[in-house]
Amino acid sequence: MIHCIIVDDEPLARDILIEYTSKFSFLHLVAECKNAYEASAALQEYKIDLMFLDIQMPDISGMKLLDTLEHKPYVIFTTAYSDYAVEGFEKNAVDYLLKPISPERFLQAVTKVHDLQSLHAHAKPEERNYMFVKVEYQTVRVNFNDILYIEGLKDYVKIYTNQGMIMTLLNIKGILAKLPEHQFVRVHKSYIVSLSAIEKIERNRIIFGTKRIPVGDTYKDVFNARINNEI
Repeated sequence: MIHCIIVDDEPLARDILIEYTSKFSFLHLVAECKNAYEASAALQEYKIDLMFLDIQMPDISGMKLLDTLEHKPYVIFTTAYSDYAVEGFEKNAVDYLLKPISPERFLQAVTKVHDLQSLHAHAKPEERNYMFVKVEYQTVRVNFNDILYIEGLKDYVKIYTNQGMIMTLLNIKGILAKLPEHQFVRVHKSYIVSLSAIEKIERNRIIFGTKRIPVGDTYKDVFNARINNEI
């Protein structure tokens, strides 16, 4: 599944891209944004694999937005101007779509992203089965297999393990980037769970002992797909 956002100040352009993305089962549209500010908030909130990014936008252009990102998703530029093509590819964009965007060109672009993600997924996984986190004045090792679930609290996260709870100064998107994708999944704006640690699922609630974690509407499809793959 490729989690994507659309960033474009033109409503019609957004509507066309929404229609196109809906036709592909491997694309999950997380958010549509009309400016760089909304896009920045979405990138902080969610794990985004692909950004359809307009170049000419008020205040902050698509190029400038991309320059501000430390961890960049795949980018497909969408624009009415061909003058930016060279600069777009210099920024390692996967593709550069000129408006009006045809279904054929859209298919070609997202297929490139799909192929790139597949190559990444089949690359040799890292042998490391742990991470280090800061806890007050200490650096603590946390084994991935010990984690049950993680709760996000603004700039902090609580990591619940078999041995107890660990709190560290990190947001939920930052901790998600440290975790192996095959083992963990985000199920709510405030929760990440270990798939192997789930005891039961009842009415969109994940049960860990006496703890019940809700599955948010935004994450429901991806979570259900991951669970179905395990059955």
